[in-house]
Amino acid sequence: MDLNKALRKAIATGEVDLGANQCREAVASGEVRLVILASNCPDGVRETVLEAEADVYQFDGTNSDLGAACGKPFPVSVVTILDGGNSEILRLKPNL
Repeated sequence: MDLNKALRKAIATGEVDLGANQCREAVASGEVRLVILASNCPDGVRETVLEAEADVYQFDGTNSDLGAACGKPFPVSVVTILDGGNSEILRLKPNL
């Protein structure tokens, strides 16, 4: 699976939140299907997600790389997948 294509398709066809604040809210509500963390994601967000026992995939790149993979012109530290839409993003195996 091409992760960049899957991310962009999930953003276009599913329900995806970008950013730490949205991730914390989604984790607290229990609606999260998958969380994708940049390698330099803030420790507080990482700890919150891991404590909630959400499925977590560690992205092999920085927040700038993750932002670019999402098709955004800004850094993205965390991508929260609530609904994968027509993408294959939920086939990612959690690695944290």
